[in-house]
Amino acid sequence: MSRSELEPPFPGQQQIARLREELTTMVRLLARHHAGPAASLAVSLAPQLQTLQQILNRLEQDLTAQADERAQMAALAEVARAINSSLDLSEVLNRVMDEIIRLTGAERAFLMLIDPETGELEFRTARNMDQETIADSAFEISRSVVYRVAQEGEPVVTTDAQLDPRFKGKESIVSYSLRSILCVPLRARDRVTGVIYADNRIRTGIFGDRDRDLLAAFADQAAIAIENARLFESVTAAKALMDNIFASIASGVVTTDEEDRITLVNRAAEGILGIAAGQAEGRPYTEAFPTLRPFLEPLMERVQREDRTIVAEEVEPELPGRGRVNLSLSLSPLRDPEHERSGVALVLEDLTERRRLEAQERFIRETFQRYVCPAVVQRLLEDPGSLKLGGHRQEVTILFADIRGFTAFSEHRDPEDLVEVLNCYLSLGADAVLAEEGTLDKFIGDAVMAIFNAPLPQPDHTLRAVRAALRMQEAVRQYHGEVPSANRLAYGVGVAVGEAVVGNIGTAQQLNYTAIGASVNLAKRLQENAAAGQILLNQEACERVRGEVEVRPLSPMEMKGLSAPIQVYELLGLRNQASS
Repeated sequence: MSRSELEPPFPGQQQIARLREELTTMVRLLARHHAGPAASLAVSLAPQLQTLQQILNRLEQDLTAQADERAQMAALAEVARAINSSLDLSEVLNRVMDEIIRLTGAERAFLMLIDPETGELEFRTARNMDQETIADSAFEISRSVVYRVAQEGEPVVTTDAQLDPRFKGKESIVSYSLRSILCVPLRARDRVTGVIYADNRIRTGIFGDRDRDLLAAFADQAAIAIENARLFESVTAAKALMDNIFASIASGVVTTDEEDRITLVNRAAEGILGIAAGQAEGRPYTEAFPTLRPFLEPLMERVQREDRTIVAEEVEPELPGRGRVNLSLSLSPLRDPEHERSGVALVLEDLTERRRLEAQERFIRETFQRYVCPAVVQRLLEDPGSLKLGGHRQEVTILFADIRGFTAFSEHRDPEDLVEVLNCYLSLGADAVLAEEGTLDKFIGDAVMAIFNAPLPQPDHTLRAVRAALRMQEAVRQYHGEVPSANRLAYGVGVAVGEAVVGNIGTAQQLNYTAIGASVNLAKRLQENAAAGQILLNQEACERVRGEVEVRPLSPMEMKGLSAPIQVYELLGLRNQASS
């Protein structure tokens, strides 16, 4: 039965059927007359009637062939429409496979593509006559036919593979009982990119040259679909890659078209500007970023007017939800493939945190370089988190040093000479403190106050303080050898250990980094009771450095502001003088 017989008859076939019925009626009427003139007429008309019947048969065959061809052309048009209607390769190829099965009478149809990297054939889609996708486990086909077509690039059609000498002894044909096989190559840019394979394991002789040509035409359409889909996939992948790049870079990126409408906002720009891409894209930048408009608009106009790049323009806009921020804006003209300007690319760098850290660094440097040694300043800059701004309670060692007899010394001195002598002695005291990485709190007239264990922790802070006191006295002794005896003064020093509140104390207009607490008062009282050249320690300080220093216990002393006498020790020196 012809495949066209499965379709409803068209008008030409209906007319042939009516002529055949009329002819059959005439033959029957003539056959009833066996004698007389009618008999001779029947005999004379018989050859013409037989010829007419043969003509009708041939005409019917031609019309049937034309119907088949018309159905095939319609199927090709349907395939072309399907290809042009979708870029989903799997969907298109499934429809193509279904059309192949319907028109050729195949039981199954398979499409295989050559992997461009390995050169191996891989299954892409497989369908059966019930329009169902065939699972991988059911791929029972003639691989010898498939590989031959893929290698030679020529179609293969066989009416009965079991008897075809070309495939004699081929295991897959024998074991799978394959009969009718049709296989054509897929071609793109003059190279074979895959094959389409159709077969029928039950019937023989269902494929002919016309089916081969039809399938070849289908293969051409499928090749176009594959190339289009692969191109689309590559473009999609490239766009996804670009989107990932834009999304992953730390800089904000915003692009606009010729009408200043936003075409792209990457993830970093969303975070910097506090707006979702979906809310900004498609809108004029002046509407999408109203708070940025006063800064951005003149820059955009310059880029468009001068057709050149603007780099690193710093602005300080107020952004919703963030307040004042520091941004660096760079703008460049965008160009299309013909090098015509097609918009502007804006790159945003958020400098807010950087400027905050720079301000913090300036604060640390300006605040502490007057109080502590350069090494401590550098450590604070490297780890600003170690500095806790504002007062906080902690253990410290406090050193007070006062120049003995300075009041009497100053009575008969010119102010200029007095300041020069005072600066020399204060410098000796400050240098001794800074050499042990102590913090100079303040100069109080002719006295020096220093803090150890702040702002950076110093596990050996008490030892550092007593070493600073000894350095101070040694520096004074050396200085006495360089100046007249009338200018020879000496420090009385007090060192105490205890808790204090340490931090920036004062007002917003005037801050001092200092320590406040009983330990500070105690160190001051020890200094007041120390003789010229003498260093006094409280009990806690002495315990902290025991084994490191030589001390002499003194009688308990009553001190102003203290309810009971306290035990005091005189520092004589370090046990290991080399460590000093």
